[in-house]
Amino acid sequence: MASLTLVWCFTLFDGAHQLFRDSDAGWHIRTGERILSTGQLPYADPYSFSRAGRPWFAWEWGADVLMGASHRMLGLPGVALLYGAALAAVTWLWLALQFQAGASFLPALLTIPLMFSTANLHWLARPHVFGWLFLLGTILWCERGARRPGGALLLGAAWANIHASFFLGPVVFLIYAAFRGGKYWTAALLAGLGTFFNPYGYHVHQHVVAYLANGELLRRIGEFQTFNFQLEGAAQIVLCFAICGIGAVLALVEKRYEWALLIGLFWLIALRSARGLPVLAVSVLPLAVAAISIWSRRAYPRLSGFFRYSDNLRAIDRGLSGAWVMVPALALAMAMASKAGFAATEFPVNAVAAIPAGARLFAPDKFGGYVIYRTSGAQPVFFDGRSDFYGVEFMKDYIRMVEVRPGWQALFDAWHFTHALVPVDAPLRAALEARGWQTLSVDKAAVLMAPR
Repeated sequence: MASLTLVWCFTLFDGAHQLFRDSDAGWHIRTGERILSTGQLPYADPYSFSRAGRPWFAWEWGADVLMGASHRMLGLPGVALLYGAALAAVTWLWLALQFQAGASFLPALLTIPLMFSTANLHWLARPHVFGWLFLLGTILWCERGARRPGGALLLGAAWANIHASFFLGPVVFLIYAAFRGGKYWTAALLAGLGTFFNPYGYHVHQHVVAYLANGELLRRIGEFQTFNFQLEGAAQIVLCFAICGIGAVLALVEKRYEWALLIGLFWLIALRSARGLPVLAVSVLPLAVAAISIWSRRAYPRLSGFFRYSDNLRAIDRGLSGAWVMVPALALAMAMASKAGFAATEFPVNAVAAIPAGARLFAPDKFGGYVIYRTSGAQPVFFDGRSDFYGVEFMKDYIRMVEVRPGWQALFDAWHFTHALVPVDAPLRAALEARGWQTLSVDKAAVLMAPR
């Protein structure tokens, strides 16, 4: 199934471009390359003129280094392959968790499309994909009895240096400890202690707490808003949501209280934030399917034939090696990944080349990370995807300008912009033209403008 993920990612999903539909990948790559070149971690902002030199740290520096190293070796195709491999590993762990928890073979296979269609909302070349691996690995470790709990110290340390979701590790261990006791308490303590082994120390914890507690900021970030279940194609996501809800109830019936609590926790997170939907599908959908399988076996003896057939298929699957499938799948992935890049329909692929040196450039956050990537950070940006760094007051002013709200002119003039790079259909384009700005360059995604 790892092979299937690679094929799905680079064919049906068009991972060569879709993995880069968020320009944050750009500054992550360049940060990783900076760390590799200098041997030092950043402590001040190197990318913007609006916040130049202010304290900033790369709280996911480990993932940045992996991305930077992949880019050095193979360019964007290397980064695409890195994340394709990570997504394949997610699927492998996801199925391993299903079978370890007691899910039947056929239901496990049938829910793979649900996992794909929900998780690919966030199939992006960004560090959170590595966070999925850590979360899945932690739950699987707990299901296997948390053997050698001392390893949780290393788990917490590695996770804290790669993605900000590290706090979920101790939470998972604590939930299992509450119902299974014993070594899970030790693992929870060590996992929490391990997270402090990072170059920034407790400041990472302070930053994560302050970020997630800042409701005023999060309300202005799209991926933290509630998912619109009315969207076209949302039916499979609704089904995934429903299966997890049913699984939580049946986990209670089967007295798998730790499962019920875990599923319930991520179910509520996903209900509140679209960003939580992929995490729900990746981390606890296996437990929900397992709870449904276990309950169905017990409650409906007439289904014994189905489950016996399913178990036989699982026995056959165990006896087969999928290594031979991985070779053509990897070859196909490499061929498709060779076309990797930021889509010209979404990013200013041609317009960026016309930006003169030293420009004081206004550009939306979607373009900011791409400008950083294309210019290797040489062109300072006004704003990019690091919303936690810029802060809520900055975002309020930015939104007022980009949406041409009353008072935008005064804010815009105060920054003394010499150029603007805006989407071709942006209201700000017409507003700037009305103020006498002219078009210097235009492509499929953006227009570069300057005062006459």
